Amino acid sequence: MQSYRKDNTKKGLNKLNLIEEERPVPGRGEVLVQVKATSLNFIDSVILEQDNSNAEHNDHIPLSDGAGKIIELGADVNRFKLGDRVIGNFNQEWIGGKRPSYIKPFGSQTDGWLTEYKVLNAELLVSLPEHLTYEQAATLPCAAVTAWSALNGPSKLAAGSTVLTLGSGGVSVFALQLAKAMGCRVISTTSNDEKASRLKGLGADHVINYQSYPDWAKVVHELTDERGVEKIVEVVGPETLPDSLQAAAADGEIALVGFLSQSDKKLGYFDLFGKASIRSVSVGSRTDLEEMNQLIETTELTPVVDRVFPFNKAKEAFEYLKTQKHIGKIVISHTTES
Repeated sequence: MQSYRKDNTKKGLNKLNLIEEERPVPGRGEVLVQVKATSLNFIDSVILEQDNSNAEHNDHIPLSDGAGKIIELGADVNRFKLGDRVIGNFNQEWIGGKRPSYIKPFGSQTDGWLTEYKVLNAELLVSLPEHLTYEQAATLPCAAVTAWSALNGPSKLAAGSTVLTLGSGGVSVFALQLAKAMGCRVISTTSNDEKASRLKGLGADHVINYQSYPDWAKVVHELTDERGVEKIVEVVGPETLPDSLQAAAADGEIALVGFLSQSDKKLGYFDLFGKASIRSVSVGSRTDLEEMNQLIETTELTPVVDRVFPFNKAKEAFEYLKTQKHIGKIVISHTTES
């Protein structure tokens, strides 16, 4: 079979090395999945840019997200049958309950999904929502579950609550779609009118162009009768957190799900006192993925796939990710012709 493995003696996208290797065989409790599609996340680009030249193990197969078909069963597998369409859970150590202290995603410490065949423990897989293609389903494990975890949690959303999403990347678009499926009002921010039109087409009630309105937190307050929003899915990080604190209702919640900015605006005690609560999100468990899939299947929600690349054009997919021109998700498919 063919796999992409990282060669950390090189830099950037030159680390992606397409090689031939033996097809794996499932052991007890494992299944062999013929990988049909994978999807990219921002963290995948970050991992490639890291200097791992001195790492003990430096040749992992990239990508945490994938979907495929089970073509072989190991002994004692009762969870699935041959031919089942499945996706993998992002966190290998987290089936349900409280978040474990150690998170082990695919593609960083262990082999990921950018390969033709993959052996996995059956407990790490869930069934695809029936209406989705492999390409659509491959977008779910990281970005969609992150958005789901951000919207849910200790601070519960009710129908009619207002959610604020930032930008048009994978997590933000999923947060918009899932929030609308839950009956919420959604305000989104973006950088240009073309993306604003796309976000409105996906259901956003209001879209703020932050280039035209840099004081977008003030606009959010005007749109919410000066109350602020109940939930913010904060994907940008230090650069926008002060604005998010201003845009949130006093009893609202800001879910920190990542960082797209490196600049760090210092916050003091009185910047936080009397403001919304802040919670960090680390994707989610297999239970979260299964519960989210129930909503996706019931509402027939369709993930937004910006562009699909064939398997032999994986480097081009990473290059496109770095342009940040996409809306939604970037997918690599094994069934697409080059």
